[in-house]
Amino acid sequence: MGSPPRDAATVILLRPAGLGFEVFLLRRRKTASFMGGAFVFPGGVADADDDDLHVTAARELFEEAGVLLASTPVAAEQAAALRHRLLEGAKLGPLLAEAGLRLDPAALAYFAHWITPSAELKRFSARFFVARLPDGQAPSFDDQETVDEIWLAPADALARARELSLPPPQVHSLAALAALASIDEVFARAAAGAATPHPIMPRLTPTPGGFALLLPWDPEYTTAGTGDSAPMPADHPLARGPSRFVLEDRTWKNVAAPTSTTTP
Repeated sequence: MGSPPRDAATVILLRPAGLGFEVFLLRRRKTASFMGGAFVFPGGVADADDDDLHVTAARELFEEAGVLLASTPVAAEQAAALRHRLLEGAKLGPLLAEAGLRLDPAALAYFAHWITPSAELKRFSARFFVARLPDGQAPSFDDQETVDEIWLAPADALARARELSLPPPQVHSLAALAALASIDEVFARAAAGAATPHPIMPRLTPTPGGFALLLPWDPEYTTAGTGDSAPMPADHPLARGPSRFVLEDRTWKNVAAPTSTTTP
């Protein structure tokens, strides 16, 4: 079994595009010990200096993508200079105070809470937040933990799941986003979900082809799954979409639980 999960935060960064919106994804280095080579949302583990996970989310977004969620507009040149100092080891709080800036926690809206299965050696209790790209800012990968970037409509990202090596939390989140027409709808869904938060902790179960990850509303979650659990009623507002993941052709696919049959 893995260690207790570490607190972490992730930001689903959005920008308007055409009649809908796009999502920003970063590719992690192939040598990374967790999700190496995968395209993911910007994020990382909490620091001891972080006041809460909103600060973690904002700091990681600034470190990994160069986007600063500040309460006042920030010039691109100033943001780039501050990010360089942050990546060199400066602490975010004193850095912003020196520049006369402060974070805007209201720019982040709680979207989901994923906990790594207990079978994994490295585990995270990650809150997912959504945020709009601030005017005048353009994200860029840090060339340290991340090595590539892409903006895609959620449906287009799902269609390229194999190419992007999307992990299950990204697949599930993108599917939820693909069902929404605008950024305003995303924030409305986030507000509804925040009213009844519940962690999503997948459990493993063997299958003829390998194994499946059962999500908390899967009908076999408590009976066939192994490892730590956080069951969710099937009628919970967050229990949306297919309830399990399987790895097929090197691609994580979100599929429905098989329908049980009985012989007369």
